[in-house]
Amino acid sequence: MPRILARKDPSAFKTLPLYVEASADALSYQSLGRPLNFSQMLERRKPVQVNDSRRFAVELANLGVSVRLTLNLLGQDYWLLVRQQRQDRGDTVLKLISGYVPAHELNLPLLTAIQEVAEECLIETPEGWLAGRFADTWLPTPYQRELRYREAAHFRLSPLSGAARPVRSGSLTLLERPDAYVHLPTASLQLVYDLRLEMPRDNHPISLFHVDEVLEDGKLIARLDRRRPDIFLLPLHQGLPTGDLLTLRNGEFRTASTRGVWLSESFAEREGWLVHEERVRWRDWVGKCGHRRRMSGSRLAC
Repeated sequence: MPRILARKDPSAFKTLPLYVEASADALSYQSLGRPLNFSQMLERRKPVQVNDSRRFAVELANLGVSVRLTLNLLGQDYWLLVRQQRQDRGDTVLKLISGYVPAHELNLPLLTAIQEVAEECLIETPEGWLAGRFADTWLPTPYQRELRYREAAHFRLSPLSGAARPVRSGSLTLLERPDAYVHLPTASLQLVYDLRLEMPRDNHPISLFHVDEVLEDGKLIARLDRRRPDIFLLPLHQGLPTGDLLTLRNGEFRTASTRGVWLSESFAEREGWLVHEERVRWRDWVGKCGHRRRMSGSRLAC
């Protein structure tokens, strides 16, 4: 039976709409107008149009962050994907760990990103659940009232190579160099951080679980469902997906079905700074990645 880990009042969340300017070489954003609550933000996430994919200025509903998380186990790299039922768009997709950036972290979206990892990616060992660190910063342990976190071991997050084009919050360049795109169907700016997840060296078998918040009766409810881990590993070969999809339970890999699977818009084709699609079929995306591997022989972000 699913276990409730947390309840939140969505009215406590506040974010800010954005004014975004882009050139061929850089993108900058700044807050615009008054803070929005969760419902007001969703109301503003309606399609916008941009005429030039490389040079534009546009008003957007919100800033979001995603984490392309690379996990290494037994010498093999994996991307971590999570399954989400998107109530605002009426679909189910596999996506990167992601979330909305609150108003007070608009200039420090990395803090939102690492908190999303702590909330959405749960790692269980026989001795308890793992907390995490990013450099010298401990990640929050959002479910410590319900779960027993280990004290003697933790996982580590570290940045991988950043994007070539800088992103600025006002005049401040984001040092971690996240990738960025404007998603036209939802009028949102999304920052994508490339991070590596390193496990402790105790070699205990692990299980991976995804926990996501769902709006029910005016509350955001976070549940842990052991029957549906909802977190998947995507094996990489020379930095590119192999076309397999796995789950990990008690240290054992199991193959997951990819039939009828859709991926979120962060996996769709980009035109300059823009993404036009709501989602992309798994088989179409894997096919394009395989073609790129054959053509280039080098690491590419699909």
